[in-house]
Amino acid sequence: MSTRIAFLKGHGTENDFVIIPDPENVIELPPAAVAALCDRRAGIGGDGLLHVVRSAAHPEARAMAAEAEWFMDYRNGDGSVAEMCGNGVRVFAHYLQRAGHVAEGDIAVATRGGVKTVHIAKEGDITVGMGKALLPEGDVTVSVGERSWPARNVNMGNPHAVAFVEDLDHAGDLYAAPPFSPASAYPDGVNVEFVVDRGLRHVALRVHERGSGETRSCGTGACAVAVATARRDGADPAVTGTPATYTVDVPGGRLVITERPDGEIEMTGPAVIVAEGEIDAGWLETATP
Repeated sequence: MSTRIAFLKGHGTENDFVIIPDPENVIELPPAAVAALCDRRAGIGGDGLLHVVRSAAHPEARAMAAEAEWFMDYRNGDGSVAEMCGNGVRVFAHYLQRAGHVAEGDIAVATRGGVKTVHIAKEGDITVGMGKALLPEGDVTVSVGERSWPARNVNMGNPHAVAFVEDLDHAGDLYAAPPFSPASAYPDGVNVEFVVDRGLRHVALRVHERGSGETRSCGTGACAVAVATARRDGADPAVTGTPATYTVDVPGGRLVITERPDGEIEMTGPAVIVAEGEIDAGWLETATP
C-alpha cells in the first residue's frame, strides 16, 4: 500500500461520504479500515465510503463492465457492504465529472444493485435512474418505545420499511435500529423511514440506515417513501398512466422523486465535493485492529 492515499469528502443533501479513488482496485479496504475512515472523531467522518473502481478491475462488477466503465463499491459507515446508495451515486457521478472521467449528460454507473443511469445537468443537479421498486407482500410493523406503526415494505435494491407517523419526533433518537416484525421480513436488516405529510405530494422523513444510524438523507429511502406515499394516495402510475412526482424533504435538504408508468423511478438532487487531501496509510494501518 502506498504511504499516502488520496481521498475526497462529499455529500448529497448532507448524506456524507469519504471518497477513495482507486481505478485499478489496488487499495485494500477491509471493514475495519472503512469504519476507521468514517469515524467522525478519530477519522475523516462519513455516513459511508465511495470506493471508485473501474468495473473491469473489480470481481463484483466485471460482468457490468460492458455497460458501465465505473463501479461504485459502496460501504456503510460501519464497514459493511451495501447494495446501493442513491445520494452516493450522485456524489460518485459528481466526482467522476470533477476528475475529468465523464462530462455533462448521461452516464452509467455500476452498483451492487445493478447499472444505474445518471444524468449530470448543466445547472448542477444530478438525476439518477433508480430502477423499479419491489413491493413484497406481508404486513410489517416497526416500533419506537411503546409506539408501533404498520410499515410498507419497499425494496429499492436494498430493503426499506416506510412508516407514516403524526410527528417526526415520534421516531425517537434513532441511535439504535428500530425494532421490526416479523423478523423474516428483513433477514439482513432494514432501513426504516418515518414520514409525515407537508402538503400536496410533499412529505418529510427521518431515517435510520442500517449500518450507519440516523443520517441526514437517504436517496433510496426517499424513493421508497415516494412509492409508499403514492400507493397510499392511490397514485400508482402503472394504474393511472401518469407519472407521480413527490417532493421529499430530508433533514439535509430536498429531493424530487418521480415514478413513471413503466415503474422506473428517477431521483433529482444536489451533489457537493467539499474537500480533498491525503490519508496517511500508516495511520490507517494502526487504526485497523
